[in-house]
Amino acid sequence: MGIKTVVSNRRAHHDYHILEKFEAGIELRGTEVKSLRGGHMVLKDSYADIIDGQLFLVGAHISPYEQGTAWNHEPERSRRLLMHRREIDRLDAQVSEKGLTLVPLSVYFKEGRAKVELGLCRGKQTIDKRRSIQEREVKREIDRAVKSVRKG
Repeated sequence: MGIKTVVSNRRAHHDYHILEKFEAGIELRGTEVKSLRGGHMVLKDSYADIIDGQLFLVGAHISPYEQGTAWNHEPERSRRLLMHRREIDRLDAQVSEKGLTLVPLSVYFKEGRAKVELGLCRGKQTIDKRRSIQEREVKREIDRAVKSVRKG
């Protein structure tokens, strides 16, 4: 079994400098897993927060399962993330001390288990965003020029 990506947060790469990446398990209820397997999740405006020594995913939206009953899950509830205590303590120190934030970069299934890729991030300034866009466009133009030289 490989990795099946459910959703990725492309906006995070635009808005943040990603300093480090971590993998965490996610605690889900029954209908959430079914909905997630169908790809019905939105990571926009979500973040991870450490509350009372536990890591939570806040603001992620998992749509209610269509064939669910009256006991369907709440779409915007906070979901506990599973990491080793030592890793959570280290992240807590970095987030509180250096003004960094934990942003979910993607959600995927790995060997049948739901996982979240978290990024330890620092926000980009507007000028950094412009610079990133400009670098991407220059790289694209160079690739086009190289491609046309190879053809001709």
